[in-house]
Amino acid sequence: MTATVASGRSRPELTLELYRDDGPVARALGRTLGRRIPVPPVLLILAGALPLFVLIAVRRSDASDLLVGVVIAWAVLCAGLSSGRPHTDRLRWAVPAALRSVEYGTLVWLGALAGGAAPAAAFALLAVVAFRHYDLVYRLRYQGAAPPRWVGDVGGGWDGRLIAGYLLLLADAVPAGFYALATLSAVVFVGESIRSWARVQRSEAVGEYEDEEAGEE
Repeated sequence: MTATVASGRSRPELTLELYRDDGPVARALGRTLGRRIPVPPVLLILAGALPLFVLIAVRRSDASDLLVGVVIAWAVLCAGLSSGRPHTDRLRWAVPAALRSVEYGTLVWLGALAGGAAPAAAFALLAVVAFRHYDLVYRLRYQGAAPPRWVGDVGGGWDGRLIAGYLLLLADAVPAGFYALATLSAVVFVGESIRSWARVQRSEAVGEYEDEEAGEE
């Protein structure tokens, strides 16, 4: 509550910003340039996603590396800028879903572009990313606290994962790179989440024990 009052932002706005799962690149774009663009966040995300999804629909798995890089860079730029905008407009609820569509769709597309076993590797990575987003929602709902910032930074955020995926495609390191990224992310996301929930359970157990002792007295 103190942080919310001090920042001048409402809890729903802070919650949406958490659900975005921005990485260092997106946060830097929003902090330096996004605040100057008077456009609702979801519209910026859609502006960035439109060329990407058009290319996916038209060219499918037959697009040059340069063209792929351009549309991904544009999507990261626009969606990153949106992180600096206040999430107070009527369409703010659509921001997390729009970002998930961009990230999930792009990772699957990168797998299709690489061919072979790469689509399976892309879905393995998506499973880990989906766990991260699930944990963001339920950690805040049931613990009342967000995961530490360093966890998201190690995972790269949606922006870092898109950039990493494209670089792995250029290096011809897919599917091995996707599997490595999925493994590293799983160790960080799942390991830290287990530690957090175990700490909560221990605290609840101690509280119940103290309540029982107080009742006996």
